Amino acid sequence: MATQSPFSLLDDVFNQLTTRFQPPAWVITEAQRKLVILLNHVLMQERQATERLVRQKGRVVLFQWRHIELRLRITPAGLLEVDAGSAQPDLSLAITETSPSTLVQQAMSGDKPSVRIEGDVQLAAEVNWLTQHVRWDIEEDVARIVGDAPAHMLGKAARAAASALKSLVQRRGVAA
Repeated sequence: MATQSPFSLLDDVFNQLTTRFQPPAWVITEAQRKLVILLNHVLMQERQATERLVRQKGRVVLFQWRHIELRLRITPAGLLEVDAGSAQPDLSLAITETSPSTLVQQAMSGDKPSVRIEGDVQLAAEVNWLTQHVRWDIEEDVARIVGDAPAHMLGKAARAAASALKSLVQRRGVAA
């Protein structure tokens, strides 16, 4: 009797949810706005990132995965805003892997997903630089709320949990 991997179960659940449930447009819009707020928060912590993006002001990047799309316009301040326009984007980045569990496994092992890139080469280079160099220091943000010591303890616990999850994913990847 063959046992089903928990990762393939994740794929099945995700596929059923996305085929049966389509959130209302306002939910998608609000989720995109909240994501942009988070991205801008992270970008503002890295001055070089915003300086690099200023050079690309007004450009539009389209991110795609399966049927999910996010269009972002670069502002004159070097930040991002949701672009609702229908004009041709300057850069399109489409994740080619359709399986959510495979994406999670790749992320946990430190691999990047394969991406189909179309459009402006210089803008693509800037986006690549951002993915390579900009990181969110969650522990620092938590420290502003609860203090340094509790934030450090929470960070340490989160890193241990992430390490355990990464180990599990790697073992599953070898066993699969």
